[in-house]
Amino acid sequence: MNKVLKVLLMWLPSVIISLFFIPNALDKILNSDQMDKIVTNSTIMISTGIFLLIATGLFLYNKTILIGTTLLALYMTFIVFIHMYKGKPYEVAILIVMATIFASYIRKPQLFYQKQEL
Repeated sequence: MNKVLKVLLMWLPSVIISLFFIPNALDKILNSDQMDKIVTNSTIMISTGIFLLIATGLFLYNKTILIGTTLLALYMTFIVFIHMYKGKPYEVAILIVMATIFASYIRKPQLFYQKQEL
């Protein structure tokens, strides 16, 4: 029971982050004609949605968690800059970047340690 709880708590932040990125990606793919965005080209919106789905998949797969985390954090960093440019609140976007990195750290903390030379 203890091991199941540990695994559940370890994956919970990643699942919550994925529940943010997957609907966002599907919205970009299915509703690509959004006019209130900085980029109004539907091809770019669809490509961004596909990018988000791939990055989320890489984030959820343990062997590619570092690549997925990097892609998702970079994407959300760009979103922070866009929100700053448009004068929108950007604090939540910064929290999502931090939560993505935190979820990755909880699942695989050894990725964040420096290798020590003996």
